[in-house]
Amino acid sequence: MKAAPLLRELKKNPELNSILVHTGQHYDKNMSDVFFKDLDIQKPDYMFNIGSGTQSYQTGKIMEKFEDLCLKINPNLVIVLGDINSTMACSIVAKKLHINLAHIEAGLRSRDKEMPEEINRLITDSISDYFFVTERSAVNNLINENHNADNIFFVGNLMIDSLHYGLDRIKKLPKAKKFDYGLITLHRPSNVDNFANLKNIIDNLRDISNEIKLYFALHPRTKKQIKINNINLGNNIKMLNPVPYLDFLHLMRDSKVIFTDSGGIQEESTVLKIPCFTLRYNTERPITITQGTNRLTLPEKTNILNIFKKYKYDINSNYKLPEGWDGKTAQKIVKILNERI
Repeated sequence: MKAAPLLRELKKNPELNSILVHTGQHYDKNMSDVFFKDLDIQKPDYMFNIGSGTQSYQTGKIMEKFEDLCLKINPNLVIVLGDINSTMACSIVAKKLHINLAHIEAGLRSRDKEMPEEINRLITDSISDYFFVTERSAVNNLINENHNADNIFFVGNLMIDSLHYGLDRIKKLPKAKKFDYGLITLHRPSNVDNFANLKNIIDNLRDISNEIKLYFALHPRTKKQIKINNINLGNNIKMLNPVPYLDFLHLMRDSKVIFTDSGGIQEESTVLKIPCFTLRYNTERPITITQGTNRLTLPEKTNILNIFKKYKYDINSNYKLPEGWDGKTAQKIVKILNERI
């Protein structure tokens, strides 16, 4: 989703010869083709098929394959996106081979080193040469970490480019449902892999579903834990298997409220002006709270239910669309690549 708008823009600039590498860290065989079609993404030039595994397994296998590729094609620049294991693994390989490195979505910080994503962000930024950031807090974080301000570029958010692209594709579709409903997504290990935490969250959401029907877009890890632990979702939470991006966007566009632990959905819900309750102890995207529609909601006992009862469908009174989230981030990045790199 983050790469798609950049790849489309790079196509318009043939002087920037780009190669797409898909590590296969996030890969569903049944959804891959339709996902690439939904966002008009070119087929990868190289596909590693890494698949699932432990953090160390994924990181190691990606590094092995990416090093072989870099030695073969000798790129001038490696661009990594976000904060997944692939981001960190490819970054380490690039710098050990003395290849310039650019990090898109740089500088975001949760201050929680128990999150694998936070470790990936810190390591990637510590060795990057160029930083493309989504919000002003990220600029400040990078400056405080002694990075050169001349190499930090505030460009906005590629996720929002993809959101605008997707919304345009579905703009003629009727309302997803004829009744009010909310959406749930959960995938963070701290929420899903701990039975007590997962049960607390589901218990709260089941109570909320007595007021508004909820659709639960299930991550494979979450589905597995619900099944293993025989957790009761009640009658008003409907489970959904993974759905293509445009289908999910259709559901999200017309939802009345969202409960999530996803970083990207915090951003998308802010642009869509949908109340979002982020079920975490921290967020690396503070702008979605200070001027977006997001509320950080500690996933403890009855806290989720209590916070929902307090705010329900209200939107932050300080709401203002974050600076630079205008759907033109890819254009800004490619302009900088042409001028500076």
